[in-house]
Amino acid sequence: MPGVVVPGSVAMAFVTASPRSVVLRCDGHSGQWQYCLGPRRRALCRRTGKVAAAAKALAVEGARRQVTMKGLYFQQSSTNEEITFLFQERETLPVTDDNFVRLQVKACALSPINTKLLAEMKMEKDLFPVGREVAGIVLDVGSKVSFFQPDDEVVGILPLDSEDPGLCEVTQVHEHYLVHKPEKVSWPEAAGAIRDGVRACTALYYLSHLSPGKSVLIMDGASAFGTIAIQLAHHRGAKVISTACSLEDKQHLERIRPSIARVIDVSNGKVHVAESCLEETGGLGVDIVIDAGVRLYSKDDEPAVKLQLPHKHDIITLLGVGGHWVTTEENLQLDPPDSHCLFLKGATVAFLNDEVWNLSNSQQGKYLCILRDVMEKLSAGIFRPLLDEPIPLYEAKASMEIVQKNQERKKQVVQF
Repeated sequence: MPGVVVPGSVAMAFVTASPRSVVLRCDGHSGQWQYCLGPRRRALCRRTGKVAAAAKALAVEGARRQVTMKGLYFQQSSTNEEITFLFQERETLPVTDDNFVRLQVKACALSPINTKLLAEMKMEKDLFPVGREVAGIVLDVGSKVSFFQPDDEVVGILPLDSEDPGLCEVTQVHEHYLVHKPEKVSWPEAAGAIRDGVRACTALYYLSHLSPGKSVLIMDGASAFGTIAIQLAHHRGAKVISTACSLEDKQHLERIRPSIARVIDVSNGKVHVAESCLEETGGLGVDIVIDAGVRLYSKDDEPAVKLQLPHKHDIITLLGVGGHWVTTEENLQLDPPDSHCLFLKGATVAFLNDEVWNLSNSQQGKYLCILRDVMEKLSAGIFRPLLDEPIPLYEAKASMEIVQKNQERKKQVVQF
Protein backbone atom coordinates (compact mmCIF):
# COMPACT_ATOMS: atom_id res chain seq x y z
CA MET A 1 0.00 0.00 0.00
CA PRO A 2 1.67 3.29 -1.03
CA GLY A 3 2.37 5.85 1.69
CA VAL A 4 1.57 9.54 1.79
CA VAL A 5 3.64 11.80 4.07
CA VAL A 6 1.29 14.22 5.77
CA PRO A 7 1.41 16.58 8.76
CA GLY A 8 0.46 15.05 12.09
CA SER A 9 -2.74 17.11 12.46
CA VAL A 10 -3.92 16.11 8.98
CA ALA A 11 -3.06 12.47 9.58
CA MET A 12 -5.03 12.45 12.80
CA ALA A 13 -8.05 13.72 10.89
CA PHE A 14 -7.80 10.63 8.68
CA VAL A 15 -7.39 8.32 11.65
CA THR A 16 -10.32 9.91 13.53
CA ALA A 17 -12.65 9.83 10.56
CA SER A 18 -11.96 6.35 9.27
CA PRO A 19 -9.42 4.36 11.27
CA ARG A 20 -9.86 1.17 9.24
CA SER A 21 -8.67 2.80 6.02
CA VAL A 22 -5.43 4.24 7.49
CA VAL A 23 -2.24 2.34 8.31
CA LEU A 24 0.76 3.86 10.11
CA ARG A 25 4.29 2.92 9.09
CA CYS A 26 7.76 4.43 9.27
CA ASP A 27 9.94 5.14 6.22
CA GLY A 28 13.31 3.58 6.90
CA HIS A 29 15.16 6.06 4.67
CA SER A 30 13.66 9.36 5.81
CA GLY A 31 12.59 8.36 9.31
CA GLN A 32 9.23 10.04 8.72
CA TRP A 33 5.96 8.46 9.76
CA GLN A 34 3.70 7.71 6.82
CA TYR A 35 -0.06 7.27 6.90
CA CYS A 36 -0.96 4.77 4.18
CA LEU A 37 -4.40 5.29 2.76
CA GLY A 38 -6.74 2.76 1.22
CA PRO A 39 -7.85 2.96 -2.44
CA ARG A 40 -10.88 5.21 -1.77
CA ARG A 41 -8.84 7.69 0.26
CA ARG A 42 -5.97 7.75 -2.30
CA ALA A 43 -8.49 8.45 -5.06
CA LEU A 44 -9.90 11.32 -3.06
CA CYS A 45 -6.43 12.79 -2.60
CA ARG A 46 -5.67 12.45 -6.34
CA ARG A 47 -8.92 14.19 -7.32
CA THR A 48 -8.34 17.19 -5.05
CA GLY A 49 -4.59 17.28 -5.38
CA LYS A 50 -4.36 18.28 -1.74
CA VAL A 51 -4.20 15.99 1.27
CA ALA A 52 -5.51 18.82 3.47
CA ALA A 53 -8.71 19.04 1.46
CA ALA A 54 -9.27 15.30 1.84
CA ALA A 55 -8.54 15.56 5.54
CA LYS A 56 -11.19 18.25 5.91
CA ALA A 57 -13.78 16.01 4.28
CA LEU A 58 -12.78 13.10 6.49
CA ALA A 59 -12.91 15.25 9.63
CA VAL A 60 -16.48 16.20 8.77
CA GLU A 61 -17.28 12.54 8.18
CA GLY A 62 -15.75 11.70 11.56
CA ALA A 63 -17.87 14.38 13.26
CA ARG A 64 -20.98 12.84 11.69
CA ARG A 65 -20.11 9.44 13.15
CA GLN A 66 -19.08 10.63 16.60
CA VAL A 67 -21.63 9.56 19.22
CA THR A 68 -20.53 11.20 22.49
CA MET A 69 -18.48 14.31 23.19
CA LYS A 70 -17.89 16.90 25.87
CA GLY A 71 -19.77 20.18 26.11
CA LEU A 72 -19.43 23.09 28.52
CA TYR A 73 -22.33 23.91 30.85
CA PHE A 74 -22.87 26.10 33.90
CA GLN A 75 -24.91 25.69 37.04
CA GLN A 76 -25.86 28.23 39.69
CA SER A 77 -25.70 27.94 43.45
CA SER A 78 -28.90 27.87 45.46
CA THR A 79 -28.52 31.60 46.14
CA ASN A 80 -28.06 32.31 42.39
CA GLU A 81 -24.91 34.27 43.17
CA GLU A 82 -22.16 31.89 42.13
CA ILE A 83 -21.75 30.22 38.74
CA THR A 84 -19.83 26.98 38.27
CA PHE A 85 -18.66 25.91 34.81
CA LEU A 86 -18.18 22.22 34.08
CA PHE A 87 -17.73 19.85 31.16
CA GLN A 88 -20.39 17.20 30.64
CA GLU A 89 -20.49 14.20 28.32
CA ARG A 90 -23.40 14.44 25.89
CA GLU A 91 -24.76 12.38 23.03
CA THR A 92 -24.97 13.75 19.50
CA LEU A 93 -28.16 12.49 17.97
CA PRO A 94 -29.21 12.75 14.31
CA VAL A 95 -31.32 15.74 13.33
CA THR A 96 -34.86 14.96 14.42
CA ASP A 97 -36.53 18.39 14.04
CA ASP A 98 -37.57 19.34 10.53
CA ASN A 99 -36.11 22.87 10.60
CA PHE A 100 -32.89 22.14 12.49
CA VAL A 101 -29.35 21.66 11.21
CA ARG A 102 -26.53 19.74 12.86
CA LEU A 103 -23.36 21.78 12.96
CA GLN A 104 -19.71 20.85 13.34
CA VAL A 105 -18.47 23.80 15.41
CA LYS A 106 -15.18 25.28 14.21
CA ALA A 107 -15.11 28.33 16.51
CA CYS A 108 -17.19 29.66 19.41
CA ALA A 109 -16.84 33.10 21.03
CA LEU A 110 -17.19 33.60 24.78
CA SER A 111 -19.55 36.21 26.26
CA PRO A 112 -20.79 36.83 29.82
CA ILE A 113 -23.99 34.99 30.72
CA ASN A 114 -26.91 37.18 31.78
CA THR A 115 -28.23 35.01 34.59
CA LYS A 116 -30.66 37.72 35.68
CA LEU A 117 -32.36 37.70 32.28
CA LEU A 118 -32.57 33.90 32.31
CA ALA A 119 -34.25 34.02 35.72
CA GLU A 120 -36.72 36.71 34.61
CA MET A 121 -37.69 34.63 31.57
CA LYS A 122 -38.16 31.50 33.73
CA MET A 123 -35.43 29.66 31.85
CA GLU A 124 -33.52 28.34 34.83
CA LYS A 125 -32.47 24.69 34.93
CA ASP A 126 -29.88 22.49 36.59
CA LEU A 127 -27.37 22.64 33.74
CA PHE A 128 -27.40 25.45 31.22
CA PRO A 129 -25.40 25.22 27.95
CA VAL A 130 -22.52 27.66 27.43
CA GLY A 131 -21.38 29.28 24.19
CA ARG A 132 -23.76 30.84 21.68
CA GLU A 133 -21.76 32.67 19.00
CA VAL A 134 -20.73 29.82 16.71
CA ALA A 135 -19.26 29.28 13.28
CA GLY A 136 -18.99 25.88 11.64
CA ILE A 137 -19.81 23.39 8.89
CA VAL A 138 -23.29 21.94 8.33
CA LEU A 139 -23.26 18.16 8.81
CA ASP A 140 -26.95 17.26 8.40
CA VAL A 141 -30.19 19.13 7.80
CA GLY A 142 -33.82 18.47 8.69
CA SER A 143 -36.40 17.62 6.05
CA LYS A 144 -37.81 21.17 5.89
CA VAL A 145 -34.53 23.12 5.94
CA SER A 146 -34.41 25.36 2.87
CA PHE A 147 -31.47 27.73 3.46
CA PHE A 148 -28.63 25.25 3.96
CA GLN A 149 -27.25 21.93 2.85
CA PRO A 150 -24.45 19.68 4.16
CA ASP A 151 -20.92 21.13 3.94
CA ASP A 152 -22.15 24.76 3.95
CA GLU A 153 -20.05 27.10 6.12
CA VAL A 154 -22.31 29.07 8.45
CA VAL A 155 -22.24 31.45 11.42
CA GLY A 156 -24.89 32.52 13.91
CA ILE A 157 -26.00 33.01 17.50
CA LEU A 158 -27.74 30.17 19.33
CA PRO A 159 -31.01 31.22 20.99
CA LEU A 160 -31.36 31.67 24.75
CA ASP A 161 -33.37 28.45 25.05
CA SER A 162 -30.91 26.31 23.08
CA GLU A 163 -30.56 22.81 24.50
CA ASP A 164 -27.08 22.34 23.02
CA PRO A 165 -23.93 24.27 23.99
CA GLY A 166 -21.90 26.07 21.34
CA LEU A 167 -18.78 24.98 23.22
CA CYS A 168 -19.01 21.44 21.87
CA GLU A 169 -17.71 19.82 18.71
CA VAL A 170 -21.23 19.27 17.34
CA THR A 171 -24.41 21.22 18.08
CA GLN A 172 -27.94 21.55 16.70
CA VAL A 173 -29.67 24.83 15.88
CA HIS A 174 -32.75 26.07 14.02
CA GLU A 175 -31.87 27.31 10.53
CA HIS A 176 -33.36 30.75 11.24
CA TYR A 177 -30.49 31.56 13.60
CA LEU A 178 -27.76 31.02 10.99
CA VAL A 179 -26.41 32.73 7.88
CA HIS A 180 -23.72 31.71 5.40
CA LYS A 181 -20.14 32.59 6.32
CA PRO A 182 -18.22 34.45 3.60
CA GLU A 183 -15.22 32.55 2.28
CA LYS A 184 -12.80 35.38 3.11
CA VAL A 185 -13.74 35.40 6.80
CA SER A 186 -11.87 33.06 9.15
CA TRP A 187 -13.65 30.91 11.72
CA PRO A 188 -12.44 32.92 14.77
CA GLU A 189 -13.32 36.23 13.09
CA ALA A 190 -16.82 35.07 12.20
CA ALA A 191 -17.62 33.79 15.69
CA GLY A 192 -15.86 36.67 17.44
CA ALA A 193 -17.57 39.45 15.46
CA ILE A 194 -21.15 38.25 15.06
CA ARG A 195 -22.62 39.25 18.44
CA ASP A 196 -20.89 42.61 18.88
CA GLY A 197 -21.56 43.33 15.22
CA VAL A 198 -25.29 42.79 15.77
CA ARG A 199 -25.20 45.01 18.87
CA ALA A 200 -23.37 47.79 17.04
CA CYS A 201 -25.72 47.68 14.05
CA THR A 202 -28.73 47.69 16.36
CA ALA A 203 -27.45 50.70 18.31
CA LEU A 204 -26.31 52.75 15.32
CA TYR A 205 -28.78 51.91 12.56
CA TYR A 206 -32.01 50.89 14.31
CA LEU A 207 -32.06 52.76 17.63
CA SER A 208 -30.26 56.01 16.76
CA HIS A 209 -30.70 56.19 12.96
CA LEU A 210 -27.11 57.20 12.26
CA SER A 211 -26.56 59.27 9.12
CA PRO A 212 -23.51 61.01 7.57
CA GLY A 213 -22.28 64.09 9.38
CA LYS A 214 -23.71 63.14 12.78
CA SER A 215 -21.55 63.29 15.91
CA VAL A 216 -21.40 60.11 18.02
CA LEU A 217 -20.04 59.55 21.52
CA ILE A 218 -19.14 55.88 22.06
CA MET A 219 -18.27 55.19 25.67
CA ASP A 220 -15.44 52.72 26.39
CA GLY A 221 -14.49 52.55 22.73
CA ALA A 222 -11.57 50.19 23.36
CA SER A 223 -13.88 47.32 24.29
CA ALA A 224 -14.71 44.60 21.76
CA PHE A 225 -18.14 46.15 21.16
CA GLY A 226 -16.87 49.73 21.15
CA THR A 227 -14.15 48.99 18.59
CA ILE A 228 -16.70 47.62 16.11
CA ALA A 229 -19.16 50.47 16.78
CA ILE A 230 -16.46 53.08 16.10
CA GLN A 231 -15.51 51.50 12.76
CA LEU A 232 -19.15 51.21 11.63
CA ALA A 233 -19.84 54.83 12.63
CA HIS A 234 -16.81 55.98 10.64
CA HIS A 235 -17.99 53.98 7.65
CA ARG A 236 -21.35 55.76 7.77
CA GLY A 237 -19.56 59.14 7.75
CA ALA A 238 -20.02 60.14 11.38
CA LYS A 239 -17.74 62.20 13.61
CA VAL A 240 -16.72 59.91 16.49
CA ILE A 241 -15.75 60.81 20.06
CA SER A 242 -14.82 58.08 22.53
CA THR A 243 -13.68 57.55 26.11
CA ALA A 244 -10.67 55.56 27.31
CA CYS A 245 -10.50 53.89 30.72
CA SER A 246 -6.71 53.37 30.76
CA LEU A 247 -3.53 54.37 28.98
CA GLU A 248 -3.60 51.14 26.95
CA ASP A 249 -7.16 51.87 25.86
CA LYS A 250 -6.20 55.40 24.84
CA GLN A 251 -3.27 54.12 22.75
CA HIS A 252 -5.55 51.54 21.10
CA LEU A 253 -8.12 54.20 20.18
CA GLU A 254 -5.47 56.56 18.82
CA ARG A 255 -4.31 53.83 16.42
CA ILE A 256 -7.75 53.43 14.83
CA ARG A 257 -8.03 54.74 11.27
CA PRO A 258 -9.82 56.91 10.25
CA SER A 259 -8.78 58.72 13.41
CA ILE A 260 -11.24 59.50 16.19
CA ALA A 261 -12.11 63.21 16.58
CA ARG A 262 -11.32 63.16 20.29
CA VAL A 263 -10.30 60.50 22.80
CA ILE A 264 -11.35 61.46 26.34
CA ASP A 265 -9.15 59.83 28.98
CA VAL A 266 -11.34 59.20 32.05
CA SER A 267 -8.87 56.97 33.86
CA ASN A 268 -7.73 59.61 36.35
CA GLY A 269 -11.24 60.90 37.09
CA LYS A 270 -10.23 64.53 36.46
CA VAL A 271 -11.64 64.97 32.94
CA HIS A 272 -15.28 66.00 32.63
CA VAL A 273 -16.91 64.10 29.75
CA ALA A 274 -19.73 66.61 29.21
CA GLU A 275 -17.36 69.60 29.02
CA SER A 276 -15.07 67.80 26.56
CA CYS A 277 -17.97 66.85 24.26
CA LEU A 278 -19.48 70.33 24.31
CA GLU A 279 -16.07 71.81 23.55
CA GLU A 280 -15.57 69.41 20.62
CA THR A 281 -19.02 70.19 19.15
CA GLY A 282 -18.89 73.96 19.65
CA GLY A 283 -21.43 73.85 22.46
CA LEU A 284 -24.10 72.11 20.36
CA GLY A 285 -23.78 68.69 22.00
CA VAL A 286 -23.50 65.29 20.35
CA ASP A 287 -26.24 63.75 18.22
CA ILE A 288 -25.86 60.17 19.48
CA VAL A 289 -24.59 58.71 22.74
CA ILE A 290 -23.94 54.98 23.16
CA ASP A 291 -23.02 54.38 26.78
CA ALA A 292 -21.40 51.45 28.54
CA GLY A 293 -23.45 52.01 31.69
CA VAL A 294 -24.00 55.17 33.76
CA ARG A 295 -23.90 56.23 37.38
CA LEU A 296 -27.31 56.93 38.87
CA TYR A 297 -26.09 58.30 42.19
CA SER A 298 -23.14 60.20 43.61
CA LYS A 299 -19.71 58.56 43.62
CA ASP A 300 -19.95 57.87 47.35
CA ASP A 301 -23.04 55.71 46.79
CA GLU A 302 -21.80 53.75 43.77
CA PRO A 303 -19.65 50.57 43.69
CA ALA A 304 -16.01 50.93 42.66
CA VAL A 305 -16.61 49.36 39.23
CA LYS A 306 -18.88 52.28 38.28
CA LEU A 307 -16.64 55.14 39.36
CA GLN A 308 -15.26 55.74 35.85
CA LEU A 309 -18.74 55.85 34.29
CA PRO A 310 -20.37 59.22 33.60
CA HIS A 311 -23.33 60.34 35.67
CA LYS A 312 -26.73 60.31 33.95
CA HIS A 313 -26.83 64.12 34.27
CA ASP A 314 -23.59 64.33 32.25
CA ILE A 315 -25.17 62.35 29.42
CA ILE A 316 -28.28 64.55 29.39
CA THR A 317 -26.10 67.69 29.44
CA LEU A 318 -23.89 66.70 26.50
CA LEU A 319 -26.79 65.45 24.37
CA GLY A 320 -27.71 67.81 21.52
CA VAL A 321 -31.15 68.90 20.35
CA GLY A 322 -33.01 65.97 18.78
CA GLY A 323 -30.30 63.63 20.05
CA HIS A 324 -30.50 59.90 20.75
CA TRP A 325 -29.24 58.30 23.94
CA VAL A 326 -28.71 54.53 23.57
CA THR A 327 -28.12 53.02 27.00
CA THR A 328 -27.14 49.60 28.32
CA GLU A 329 -28.22 50.60 31.85
CA GLU A 330 -31.21 48.33 32.42
CA ASN A 331 -32.14 50.02 35.72
CA LEU A 332 -31.98 53.60 34.44
CA GLN A 333 -33.95 55.98 36.62
CA LEU A 334 -34.95 59.39 35.28
CA ASP A 335 -36.32 61.96 37.71
CA PRO A 336 -38.90 64.59 36.55
CA PRO A 337 -36.19 67.27 36.03
CA ASP A 338 -34.23 64.79 33.86
CA SER A 339 -37.29 63.99 31.75
CA HIS A 340 -38.10 67.70 31.43
CA CYS A 341 -34.60 68.43 30.11
CA LEU A 342 -34.89 65.61 27.55
CA PHE A 343 -38.32 66.97 26.58
CA LEU A 344 -36.92 70.45 25.96
CA LYS A 345 -34.21 68.97 23.73
CA GLY A 346 -36.65 66.69 21.91
CA ALA A 347 -34.24 63.85 22.71
CA THR A 348 -34.97 60.14 22.92
CA VAL A 349 -33.75 57.33 25.18
CA ALA A 350 -33.45 53.77 23.81
CA PHE A 351 -32.35 50.61 25.59
CA LEU A 352 -29.81 48.32 23.94
CA ASN A 353 -30.90 44.78 24.79
CA ASP A 354 -28.70 42.06 23.27
CA GLU A 355 -31.57 39.60 23.03
CA VAL A 356 -34.26 41.88 21.59
CA TRP A 357 -34.27 40.31 18.10
CA ASN A 358 -34.89 36.80 19.44
CA LEU A 359 -37.71 37.73 21.80
CA SER A 360 -40.30 37.95 19.02
CA ASN A 361 -40.69 35.83 15.89
CA SER A 362 -41.99 38.89 14.03
CA GLN A 363 -38.44 40.29 14.03
CA GLN A 364 -36.82 37.16 12.58
CA GLY A 365 -36.49 38.44 9.01
CA LYS A 366 -34.91 41.71 10.10
CA TYR A 367 -32.58 39.81 12.42
CA LEU A 368 -31.30 37.60 9.59
CA CYS A 369 -30.70 40.71 7.48
CA ILE A 370 -28.57 42.15 10.27
CA LEU A 371 -26.57 38.91 10.58
CA ARG A 372 -25.89 38.93 6.82
CA ASP A 373 -25.00 42.63 6.87
CA VAL A 374 -22.47 42.07 9.66
CA MET A 375 -20.79 39.24 7.74
CA GLU A 376 -20.73 41.22 4.48
CA LYS A 377 -19.13 44.21 6.20
CA LEU A 378 -16.60 41.96 7.92
CA SER A 379 -15.75 40.26 4.61
CA ALA A 380 -15.36 43.64 2.89
CA GLY A 381 -12.92 44.85 5.55
CA ILE A 382 -15.21 47.66 6.75
CA PHE A 383 -14.47 46.64 10.34
CA ARG A 384 -12.20 44.25 12.19
CA PRO A 385 -13.10 42.69 15.55
CA LEU A 386 -10.88 43.03 18.60
CA LEU A 387 -9.91 39.39 19.18
CA ASP A 388 -7.55 37.65 21.54
CA GLU A 389 -5.54 34.64 20.40
CA PRO A 390 -7.82 31.59 19.87
CA ILE A 391 -7.73 28.97 22.60
CA PRO A 392 -8.47 25.21 22.57
CA LEU A 393 -11.63 23.75 24.07
CA TYR A 394 -9.95 22.42 27.22
CA GLU A 395 -9.13 26.02 28.24
CA ALA A 396 -12.72 27.21 27.78
CA LYS A 397 -13.75 26.57 31.40
CA ALA A 398 -11.01 28.77 32.88
CA SER A 399 -11.55 31.44 30.21
CA MET A 400 -15.32 31.58 30.82
CA GLU A 401 -14.69 32.19 34.52
CA ILE A 402 -12.64 35.26 33.57
CA VAL A 403 -15.12 36.43 30.92
CA GLN A 404 -18.03 36.10 33.35
CA LYS A 405 -16.26 38.58 35.66
CA ASN A 406 -15.87 41.05 32.75
CA GLN A 407 -12.11 40.97 33.13
CA GLU A 408 -11.35 40.48 29.41
CA ARG A 409 -10.98 43.42 27.03
CA LYS A 410 -10.47 41.46 23.83
CA LYS A 411 -12.99 38.94 22.56
CA GLN A 412 -12.05 35.41 23.54
CA VAL A 413 -12.68 32.69 20.95
CA VAL A 414 -12.40 28.90 21.26
CA GLN A 415 -11.19 27.26 18.05
CA PHE A 416 -11.78 23.56 17.41
